[in-house]
Amino acid sequence: MTITIHRGNQIGGCITQIESAKGSKIQIDFGHNLPDGDKLAFDKYDDPKELEQLLDGVSDIYYTHYHGDHIGFENQIHQLGIKQHIGKLSLDIVRTLKRYMKNAPLFELDATRSLETFDKFIAYTANKTETVGEHKDIEITPFYVSHSAIDAHMFLIHCDDKYVLHTGDFRDHGYMGGGMLKVIQKLILPRHPIDVLITEGTMLSRGSEKVMSEKELMQKARSIFKDYKYAFVLQSSTDIDRLLSFYLATCPNREDDKKWYGRMFVTDSYQQAQIRNANKLSGPYKAIRSANIWHKHEGMLYLMPKRGFTMLVRNSETFQKLIDEIVPLIDLDQTIFIYSQWHGYIDSEGKSKNQSTIDFVHRHPWHFMELHTSGHASKEALEEVCNLANPTTAIIPIHKDPNSDFRTLDISQELKNRVYTESTEVEGIEIKYK
Repeated sequence: MTITIHRGNQIGGCITQIESAKGSKIQIDFGHNLPDGDKLAFDKYDDPKELEQLLDGVSDIYYTHYHGDHIGFENQIHQLGIKQHIGKLSLDIVRTLKRYMKNAPLFELDATRSLETFDKFIAYTANKTETVGEHKDIEITPFYVSHSAIDAHMFLIHCDDKYVLHTGDFRDHGYMGGGMLKVIQKLILPRHPIDVLITEGTMLSRGSEKVMSEKELMQKARSIFKDYKYAFVLQSSTDIDRLLSFYLATCPNREDDKKWYGRMFVTDSYQQAQIRNANKLSGPYKAIRSANIWHKHEGMLYLMPKRGFTMLVRNSETFQKLIDEIVPLIDLDQTIFIYSQWHGYIDSEGKSKNQSTIDFVHRHPWHFMELHTSGHASKEALEEVCNLANPTTAIIPIHKDPNSDFRTLDISQELKNRVYTESTEVEGIEIKYK
């Protein structure tokens, strides 16, 4: 078996190829490089020749989740006749995104093509094994993991009598974050010891960053809403855990919170459509509801100042106009703007800064607060997964800054010795870094 890691020493855009001894090839993820501040990042696979060369002989691509740095070349890949697989709810979420992107002239053509491509996607099912590859000699089983993209999965891959666990992006501090270790312990390890662990390391370069749980974030937001009657919140519309956090903070059901009855959770049509996707999940996700700002718009503008609100916003001209329409109707002393995304986008001195986002969040003289937690595994979560999986042959780090070192984790010396970040061959497994 050959494992080839493309762009592993960077965050985003990682591609993992698994090739059997008979020559079957599959890939895990094929996303675009993350944006470079305000600009689209250069990506060599935008060149069709580079794309075709990389995908030569590949029969199937399995996407761990729907973030753009993991899926983004679907239209070009479809033209090459390669089968593409993703979770069913992930497919619903990206379809919803593209349907609304069609309304923007700049994205209409690409979104239309993507919708046609998504109709050809194959939806996989968690815990169900599929046999793939040109020679039908690779087995792949998805298992659910918690991430800032709901419906994210890790994959157990059985090839040439070896077992590879590819975690994808994950975390243990989401609402369902506790399930990953149980899955490894109860569903994966009883099958066979793990030979190779391929895992992300996004947070290793952010050692000082505090990682709070989504539940803690929700409780913090609930406390903030006691002091501020009106809140505008900038968050990812596809981060379903975060939607749930702000919904629960806005609409608590506890007996002692009845005095808040009537505060409105406000979205636009697109965000409401993603909430309907969230409602397909069990548990608290099924209960999320919102008031559409465009439904009986004049009536909404009357009710919102009276009842108080938490309004999800996006960095767009439409939302700038909406906010300008609402601001004269409310008391700014009782108003807060909450930024709930990665700080790097609004760090004016950082290389990832997005000036339009900076301008958007600071456009009005109100109270401002950052309230966010990462979608990625903390150092402690990485240590738990490495120790529990205890791979017999190799740990392969991906999705990390170049200087992040897995050997700094609190894992055994034996595991540290199995960390590979360069091309090598070990126990019949060829590891290639490209």
